[in-house]
Amino acid sequence: MKKQLLPLVLLLFTFCQEKAAPPNPVSPIPDERQIAWQELEFYGFIHFNMNTFSDREWGFGDEKPEQFNPTALDARQWARIASEAGMKGLIITAKHHDGFCLWPSAYTEHSVKNSPWRDGKGDLIREFADACREYGLKVGIYYSPWDRNHPDYGKPEYITYMRNQLTELLTNYGDIFEVWFDGANGGTGWYGGANEERKVDKLTYYDWPTTHQLVRDLQPGAMLFSDAGPDVRWVGNEHGFAYESTWSNLMRDSVYAGMPEYSDKWATGQENGTHWVPAESDVSIRPGWYYHAYEDHKVKTLPQLMEIFYKSIGRNSSLLINFPVDTRGLIHENDEKAILQFAAKVREDFETNLAQDAEISASLERGKGYEAELAIDGDYNTYWTVPDGQIESLLDLDFGKEISFNRLLLQEFTPLGQRVKSFSLEVEKDGSWEKIASGTTIGYKRILRFPDVNAQKIRIRFEDGKDIPIISELGVYSAPKLLLAPEIKREKSGLVTLVSPDEGLEIRYSLDGSEPSQTYQEPFPVEKAATLQVLSADPNSGQKSEISRKDLEVAKAKWESSGERAIDENQATYFTSSDNELIVNLGEKLTIEGFTYLPMQARYPSGHITEYAFWVSLDGKNWKKISSGEFSNVVNSPIEQFIRFDPTEAKFIKLQALKTADGNSATVGELGVLTR
Repeated sequence: MKKQLLPLVLLLFTFCQEKAAPPNPVSPIPDERQIAWQELEFYGFIHFNMNTFSDREWGFGDEKPEQFNPTALDARQWARIASEAGMKGLIITAKHHDGFCLWPSAYTEHSVKNSPWRDGKGDLIREFADACREYGLKVGIYYSPWDRNHPDYGKPEYITYMRNQLTELLTNYGDIFEVWFDGANGGTGWYGGANEERKVDKLTYYDWPTTHQLVRDLQPGAMLFSDAGPDVRWVGNEHGFAYESTWSNLMRDSVYAGMPEYSDKWATGQENGTHWVPAESDVSIRPGWYYHAYEDHKVKTLPQLMEIFYKSIGRNSSLLINFPVDTRGLIHENDEKAILQFAAKVREDFETNLAQDAEISASLERGKGYEAELAIDGDYNTYWTVPDGQIESLLDLDFGKEISFNRLLLQEFTPLGQRVKSFSLEVEKDGSWEKIASGTTIGYKRILRFPDVNAQKIRIRFEDGKDIPIISELGVYSAPKLLLAPEIKREKSGLVTLVSPDEGLEIRYSLDGSEPSQTYQEPFPVEKAATLQVLSADPNSGQKSEISRKDLEVAKAKWESSGERAIDENQATYFTSSDNELIVNLGEKLTIEGFTYLPMQARYPSGHITEYAFWVSLDGKNWKKISSGEFSNVVNSPIEQFIRFDPTEAKFIKLQALKTADGNSATVGELGVLTR
């Protein structure tokens, strides 16, 4: 009888135990708005405005409303793509620096109401907001404080105008989750015809406290974004990268929107920051923020987008990816394909949390309600923590059998502040523990990537912090390899480097056009023309990528020219010709059958050659023209151009620009020859 009663007594005793006292918060801590916002993690930017039609990044302000005329605008397409990509909201450029308004503002004629779109009766902000809500997305508004169109910019009267417009935007379109204020302020502009430069005191001109209070009154749940917050801050770059150590704490009273030294001194946040102002990483899916047809071939690749994901969301930041909507009023097909591939890969990487099937234990526990098991229960609002003062502590996981993994995800319970300053991941091997990865800050989410590891037991060691660790969630994942063909790079010398799209992959290649079979170990020289074929292979699964082919021509090691940047095998550089000619000494006599011209690939292109003549010479003095014509559509599609002709001998070649697209001096990104 006693043996039967003992387990019952112990069970009743367990239920009667009171929950341990909760840990104290570590200031600063987020408010309710910020707690709700950080759960979004991933949302989108829509850059679509007058710049789309003037083909600029920053309009001057002298554009005419008639220029705004999308032919097939469909805000529902934007919302559908964002939703399918896993985004939780969209932010639209309601007014950019040029001052054109996407809604029929009562305070200016420089808006859609005077454009041919929808016969002047359209309201794009209304269409945008309705489409977002149809697809379950939150609605955000970008509003440029700078206005290069308005005659009163720089005067007190403009601030009244700005607040009147903000009132329109924040009262007529339902709940707004984020109001985005750009840091670009003041400079040259049209300003109602003044055509002058106007500078403002960025710290005082806008009277930000009053403007912020207006937003608070009209949209109590909206997050306010700028360099300085007050609710969410710029990450300090446009690459989409947060930092190895990213604090949500900020010395907020020391910064202001548009301050020159912000990126260098403040963007990472500060351990001793006085206010909770988390980081938002913004990046465009193309080089430019607005649509330019010449960037259709420059949409970010899947490896690039995954790098952005792990360096933003994986480093205690939200991620804001921009779509430059095109002149039709649609997200371009290339952009849609890229973002959906990205979304699918993220889902694949985090499909199964291996930690949830593990047995977890801790070196210390605070007591009832804060057990180690709560770190793997899938509920962010429950957490494991330890007694006060015990900053150094451990979490151990035993999977019961050896598993393979390559990702560690950690989340702090940030409503009680950001705490961890350093941690490490260890695996048990032959009875001892070996460190395989480490990190500094955690915050809302931290993800470590490392090569595949096989182990049955792992340990997360919390080494240093502002206070005791409070861990809401812990994840261990085996992300499948990014099975894409390796990137091919070649130097002027002919040295070829193959870059793997992911760690732990084997690269194979061939130089005769056959199935790639040779294992790549290190860069190798290719001096003569060859057909290079490459693939990536996962040695664990046996899966292979598609084969990528590149026809390599003779190496340019012997080539000489005053336009060295046009023959350096570096697409990021270019040569500008003062006389619209480029002469190259090939260093030897070659039989050539054509040439290649790569237009400059800079963000703001100039001097694209549209009509050309191509000459050859054996002595550099007597020239023979063997080809002339045009590079069709090179402005909208500045990809490598291939021109072929009958075989001819040459030791010197000359590309002559007969006409450039903009009348400026000819530019050449790269010049090459075809020998077969």
